[in-house]
Amino acid sequence: MIGPAVNGAALVFGGLFGAAIGPRLNKNLRQQIPLVFGCSAMGIGVAMVLKVHSFAPVVLALILGAVFGILVRLEERVQRLSNKSRKLVERVARPAPGLAQEEFLDKFVALVVLFCVSGMGVYGSLNEGMTGDPSLLVIKAILDFFTALIFASSLGFAVCLLAVPQFTVQALLFFGAVQIVPLTTPAMMADFSACGGLIMLATGFRICGIKQFPVADMIPALVLVMPFSWAWTALMP
Repeated sequence: MIGPAVNGAALVFGGLFGAAIGPRLNKNLRQQIPLVFGCSAMGIGVAMVLKVHSFAPVVLALILGAVFGILVRLEERVQRLSNKSRKLVERVARPAPGLAQEEFLDKFVALVVLFCVSGMGVYGSLNEGMTGDPSLLVIKAILDFFTALIFASSLGFAVCLLAVPQFTVQALLFFGAVQIVPLTTPAMMADFSACGGLIMLATGFRICGIKQFPVADMIPALVLVMPFSWAWTALMP
């Protein structure tokens, strides 16, 4: 379980460093670097999509998964769960100088979603559990280090607290995926990668502020894509 550990450590050290340098961090840097994060996410997504075996089950899984996520209001539920973290943050942290408490908490809640239930984190954890390859989570760790650094420069050491729920979510996904490995085929894994890649593309567009794709609502597609891929291969050999 290398990926979750590396990712959690990167978040902690990025948060500590960002909180230490604080307002000395260049304002233009804080505004422009997230665009680079988004571009990186889109590039990774394209590379993952190119591994596809059959696009039909991938597209079907993505559409039906998103429909399910939207109907059950998955993204809204994630947001509400994140809002509950406010009580803990209010007890253990205070906003940085010049930052209102409400603005501090709103930004912190947004980071809970970004770090803990992003498409890259979910797919990366499942992928490492099934293939043993931690590369996606290591890449996410690099992105999270700089993201935590930038946000901690204004939010302070509270950003480091997010390593706890992030590691918990990724570890659960990792161990759950380990149980799936004996049931998979190379074609199923290829289509799983492609589905994750499309979600990564949506994540990149969202980070760049180009389009607010419902990324959390799309995550159920990762559950559907492998059985759909198996069925498609069986029916269309």
